Amino acid sequence: MNTTIRNILVVAGMVVALIVAFAVWIAYGNPSHQPIELFEGHRPKLADIEIEHIPSVSLLKSVGWAPGEAPKPADGLVVSRWADGLSHPRTLLTLPNGDVLVAETAAPDSGSARGVTGFFTRLFMKRVGAAAASPNAIVLLRAPDGADKSAERHVLLHEGLASPSGMAWANGTLYVANHNAVLAFPYKPGDLQAGPARKLMDLPAAGNHWMRNLLLSEDGKTLYVAIGSSSNIGENGIDAEKGRAAIYQIDLATGHPRQFAAGLRNPNGMAWNPATGELWTVVNERDMLGPDLVPDYLTNVPVGAHYGWPWVYWKDVVDPRVDSPMPDYLTDYSRKPEYALGPHVAALGLVFTRGGERMGARFANGAFIARHGSWNRKPPVGYDVVFVPFDANGNPQGKPVPVLTGFMTGNGDTHGRPTWVTWARDGTLLVSDDTAGIIWRVSAPGAAPSAPIRPVVTAHLPPQRSLDSEAAIKYGAKFGDDGKVKQ
Repeated sequence: MNTTIRNILVVAGMVVALIVAFAVWIAYGNPSHQPIELFEGHRPKLADIEIEHIPSVSLLKSVGWAPGEAPKPADGLVVSRWADGLSHPRTLLTLPNGDVLVAETAAPDSGSARGVTGFFTRLFMKRVGAAAASPNAIVLLRAPDGADKSAERHVLLHEGLASPSGMAWANGTLYVANHNAVLAFPYKPGDLQAGPARKLMDLPAAGNHWMRNLLLSEDGKTLYVAIGSSSNIGENGIDAEKGRAAIYQIDLATGHPRQFAAGLRNPNGMAWNPATGELWTVVNERDMLGPDLVPDYLTNVPVGAHYGWPWVYWKDVVDPRVDSPMPDYLTDYSRKPEYALGPHVAALGLVFTRGGERMGARFANGAFIARHGSWNRKPPVGYDVVFVPFDANGNPQGKPVPVLTGFMTGNGDTHGRPTWVTWARDGTLLVSDDTAGIIWRVSAPGAAPSAPIRPVVTAHLPPQRSLDSEAAIKYGAKFGDDGKVKQ
């Protein structure tokens, strides 16, 4: 055998060996042997780092729901199809008149990663039903109060949309977040047409995390914009992440935007905590550190907060894979998330109870969260809607409570993927199921409307009228009974 033939055979053998090794990795990967509950709640277990150069995947093919099939609701709840036949419905917005807007959307064409990673990302997304072209439509669904199915369907917006996701409405204006811009449309609830678009803010386009979600302040004067990273851990360079992995706010009177919080790998659903008035969000954390790292989370977001991405997670655990220099003292001021939702669950939609919901006493105070489901964990997790109970002071408690399960078939497929949650005007919960094209309606039959959540009101500290240090006594001002400085 001559040298050329021998070399060809050696190379061919190596290729075959690599293909076999890859197939074995895909089939068996790096499975977890721990229950997901260990990685949820206030004090989640943080597993040891297991760096994966190839992600461990568990791709559940979306097969849809047959007639008569539905997810399994928690005890005391019922579920029905409120709308079906939609094209990849993701985000939901309930308008004051009870109409529900649905963003039919998917990733932009330019949002796929490049190279080998991009090839497998596209392959994986096709498998799970997330590779279709974006419908780029905002659909209006209308139903009488209390109806268990929508009766009317209208395309409200189509022109000018590019992978739309976030939606908000106030004071005659509908706000929509494309993957690359925030738009404002004149719109009156009840109308079947919106006015021409006005651009409020350019956004960094596409990336691995292309959804851009919106939330209005309670007074309708400020718009908050959640923007995910373009990568897993900044592997394309930190400059490629400019304006990303953050929440921005736009002053609607001036149009001026500013960064509100940073270090959030992929923030999605946002909502106001009714007890504290704080902004809360759910965040998808990083991948390829093993099946049990890093927990996605639910957290409050104070102005100026930094949550560590990409350099650290869970306040001070350093990710050894990140090449970009870490800012000085980052772990001194980075913020620890409030509550873990489990690794790789892909938490997306978030809504708080506020009062008036018809979900029963068990679900009267807390947050409902749609966990879209993992693609890179064995065994798969998420694919459900959960409830996180809160106490009277506006703090999350215990472990997530299952609300809607049964999306996974048990044989390696899934019927669909829960994505977003919103309240119907009658106090029932609506859940979008994007790969199945369905909006589910969840309620507790016969339940009375829940009581309003009481705002937490605390007294202010009394003013300090005297200082007892030696320097203060010698040099400090003297106050009179009227609170004025004595001359």
